[in-house]
Amino acid sequence: MIRLLLAEDQHVVRGALVALLELEPDLEVVAQADSADDVVDRALVFTPDVAVLDIEMPGRTDGLQAAAALKERLPGCRTLMLTSLGRPGLLRRALDAKVDGFLLKTAPPAELVAAIRRVAGGGRVLDPSLAVAAWDLADNPLTSRENDVLRELAEGAEPPEIAARLHLSTGTVRNVLTAVVGKLNARNRTDAVRVAREAGWLASS
Repeated sequence: MIRLLLAEDQHVVRGALVALLELEPDLEVVAQADSADDVVDRALVFTPDVAVLDIEMPGRTDGLQAAAALKERLPGCRTLMLTSLGRPGLLRRALDAKVDGFLLKTAPPAELVAAIRRVAGGGRVLDPSLAVAAWDLADNPLTSRENDVLRELAEGAEPPEIAARLHLSTGTVRNVLTAVVGKLNARNRTDAVRVAREAGWLASS
């Protein structure tokens, strides 16, 4: 029996997935979560063999951060990302987090079941529609400081507030944002946030 943890914030979708998976004689959903923040705690209690995780969920962390934390806290638990988002940047983050599978929600049910079994058996799975993208992923051109500043901006902070949070001068923050806009070929700061989000370079908060 393959024990599963399923993390999905949309209740109807999660319920449908649970019903689908439990039709299989060798699959059992032993834990559920509607927030990435709860994934590790639930996994430590129920010790699933595979965690099937959505990427974008409410909370302080997202599914990819939860997957990375699971690798540290419960290395025996394999991770399969199930998402509606096939952006190359998210795939890059997933590969960097060493997840065991990345599947789109548009995949047929039989493909999901097969992916779970393959991951549980020690294999890796990549959605066929993303196979080409995996060979041509753009690296994040931003430095760690530029990422931090842009993430604060994305959360609604103004330059003086960003400066206070990151222990920088307001002038430095403005200079960093100017550099970010240039690196991303963006029209302005708002457009830079959009570009970075679509590329998957800004983790969900």
